[in-house]
Amino acid sequence: MGEGLFQPLHLLVILGIALLIFGPSKLAGLGKGLGEGIRNFKDSMKDEPKTPPATPADTEKKA
Repeated sequence: MGEGLFQPLHLLVILGIALLIFGPSKLAGLGKGLGEGIRNFKDSMKDEPKTPPATPADTEKKA
């Protein structure tokens, strides 16, 4: 077996400890919130315009 933290047995033990500490409902809420945050971040990255940011010289020309 290889060395490292992210082995299946280690992840199961960590999940079990988290379940004991937070409880099933709190853990589900944390997972849902984390998933929504990641989804919102991805959506905001897709919606970003592809134009370069304005430089100070550009704003002086408009004024």
